Amino acid sequence: MAAGWIYIRTQRDVERVLDARLVEAARMVSSLAASGAVQGGEVRVPAAGDELSHQLSCQIWSLEGRLVARSSGAPPQRLSQVTEGFSETSVNGETWRVYTVPRPDVGLQVMVGDNLKVRQNLVRQVITGLLLPAAAGVFALAALIWLVVERGHAPLRAIAQTLSARPVSDLSSLRDTGAADELRPMIDALNSLFARLQAARVREQHLTASAAHELKTPLAGLKTQAQIALAAEDPKLRQAALDQIVLSVDRAGRLVGQLLEMARRDAEAASPPAAVWLPLDAAIEQVAAELTPLAESRKVQINLEPSQSELQVSPELLRAMLRNLLENALQYAAREVTVRLARGPQTCRLIIEDDGPGVGADELPRLRERFFRGRGHNDVGSGLGLSIVDLAAVQSGFVLTVEPGTAAGLRAIVEFPPARVR
Repeated sequence: MAAGWIYIRTQRDVERVLDARLVEAARMVSSLAASGAVQGGEVRVPAAGDELSHQLSCQIWSLEGRLVARSSGAPPQRLSQVTEGFSETSVNGETWRVYTVPRPDVGLQVMVGDNLKVRQNLVRQVITGLLLPAAAGVFALAALIWLVVERGHAPLRAIAQTLSARPVSDLSSLRDTGAADELRPMIDALNSLFARLQAARVREQHLTASAAHELKTPLAGLKTQAQIALAAEDPKLRQAALDQIVLSVDRAGRLVGQLLEMARRDAEAASPPAAVWLPLDAAIEQVAAELTPLAESRKVQINLEPSQSELQVSPELLRAMLRNLLENALQYAAREVTVRLARGPQTCRLIIEDDGPGVGADELPRLRERFFRGRGHNDVGSGLGLSIVDLAAVQSGFVLTVEPGTAAGLRAIVEFPPARVR
């Protein structure tokens, strides 16, 4: 495109200059002819002494059509039939660019012309002189760009080779020694990814190890109680062993369910489900209805204080939070569990409080750790309930806090942004 633009512009400019030269030469010859300096025969075109001026051809014709004079190299045939101005004429198979100046006061016509072949050769020489250095510069620039890009890609290739040679278990940070400034954001992003993957792997390993440890107890209890039931001859002893088997199965089932819920929350940590507006009272009542058998078996009453509010949250995350908070509260409550929504000008909090034994002040900061159970825990709990709630709250943009209850027990608080409640 640049070469085409240069060709067109250069050709246009050169032709304009040559046309101006034709006009100037024709007028000068016309002035000489009018002054009587040209009487006949051969006429010399006035020139500035450059090579281009010698390429002009000149003819002087009388108004009656007689050739009065011509320059050396000019054809004897008439250069143009046009009486004034520019024209292009074919003479002896060659095309001429001619400028004609009429002088009726002296009965003459002056014609000065360029052979277009000569003119085109001149334009070609000018353009070649311009494009050859440009072409050489393009090749030199291409070589320089190739060298620069080759050197610029060297750190990328080094990083790629380092990553391809790494074992799967190596999630250590990349070193950016010698890397260009432009590559440091990418290296920082990769190191951040490695750190998150390492943290996820540690959580997974901890979860797997803790799950295996936690499952050993109910499974061992199942086997022991099954052996007792098989060997017992006393019906009461056999029935007691069978009851313990049922409790162990319940505990194992609850643990497996919470492990699956924890794995689901971990998997969705990067892209949590979409939030929609949900009636909070209806969601709490639905979860409370599902936990009614547990409440009746524990002889615990669930007190719901209606709020007539809607919460912008994922249905799945809200259900995970409500179910685990209510289930935890029912497991440890003595007589009742209270669920209410406290709204203020700057905060909005969902409070679930039980009247159980509570936990010590030293254990409060650890309640959200996975598989942590306080000193007053029962045999049914697995230490995952509040961990699931905390993870679901973080994915929803909420904040979970745990504190001692008003009189006794424990109070779990989920704080919502005011803009997410209406």
